[in-house]
Amino acid sequence: MHFTQLKLKNWRNFTRVELPFRDRIFITGPNASGKSNLMDAFRFLRDIAKTGGGLQEAVTLRGGLAKLRCLAARRNPNVEIEVEVRDGRGDNETLWRYGIGLKQESRGMRRVLLSYEKVWKNDILILNRPDQADESDDLRLTETHLEQITANREFRPLAEAFQKILYLHLVPQLLKFPQLANRDVAGDDPFGIKFLDRLMETPEKTRRSRLRKIESALRIAVPELEELKDVRDGKGAPHLEAVYQHWRPNAGRQREDQFSDGTLRLIGLLWTLLDGDHLLLLEELELSLHTSIVAKLPDIIWRMQRARKRQVVVSSHSIELFSDRGIAADEVALLKPHGSEGTEVTLASDKESIRLLLQGGMTIAEAVLPMTAPDSVSQLTFFD
Repeated sequence: MHFTQLKLKNWRNFTRVELPFRDRIFITGPNASGKSNLMDAFRFLRDIAKTGGGLQEAVTLRGGLAKLRCLAARRNPNVEIEVEVRDGRGDNETLWRYGIGLKQESRGMRRVLLSYEKVWKNDILILNRPDQADESDDLRLTETHLEQITANREFRPLAEAFQKILYLHLVPQLLKFPQLANRDVAGDDPFGIKFLDRLMETPEKTRRSRLRKIESALRIAVPELEELKDVRDGKGAPHLEAVYQHWRPNAGRQREDQFSDGTLRLIGLLWTLLDGDHLLLLEELELSLHTSIVAKLPDIIWRMQRARKRQVVVSSHSIELFSDRGIAADEVALLKPHGSEGTEVTLASDKESIRLLLQGGMTIAEAVLPMTAPDSVSQLTFFD
């Protein structure tokens, strides 16, 4: 399934968003403009749809509806999300739309309730809540039909597409020092705490094939690395082990706690790109990586996603990444805060000034990134 449009209303930083989606979307903007929050709309839908999740848990994990509602919301305080998804191609294509509106009880338990939940299939409305049953029992409005197997039968492919959305922002220290985090915690694993467990749960033939591909990339990117393999220690815990060139036999063996942060993040990225064909959300790929590697990431993503027909959403500030001339203006979502009016989201291709700069030979990095810098950043040098 391919997401083709995202609409938001009063969601976190944004009073209103209408963003078309292509196979790749690169999100950029100033610090605290809402790049992570824009991605979180997809994670929110996943958390509602996933087994053992649901609307109430998804809201609670984010600190309640008050934390989700945009501070710039005025007359209509409801929080709304709508996505459009295409399934299949040509005559067999199905166009889905899912929309959800959230509100809070004005008194009593102050529960989060559905103001509406709607599903369209090929522009035909097949779910429209609240319905008659909801009106007679408002407790039903604390749950979506999306999260209920008995209720989502007509649009289950949509629920399954949401469940498979994958977000990864691997934190190397959590792999190097597992005692810093609870590896047994249930639910989502956005920071890669259980990355090695997921890797080892992959069927052996598939796992070894992927590791060979990653090893070939690491031989280019990581000096003197010769071999990468998966192992288990005496207690059965999973590890990655690399062999480096060394004059003493077996002296060049290292496990993940000795890997550099950049090596771990690159392994995590390459593995995740190889793992499945569902929507993938990636934040700040440039962290810990050499600039020469960062410059190659857009091309790597393009090649790997085309082979799997998957979509990838990337947030970044990196000049090197955005210097790739293969990135089109309609693949770049530019975020611009407007104070009490919230953050505006536009495609770079919709701004005439950017189009003219690109036509003049500039890269996205040269045409767009200067627009994301704080207006008074030069005064930062006067900090005392």
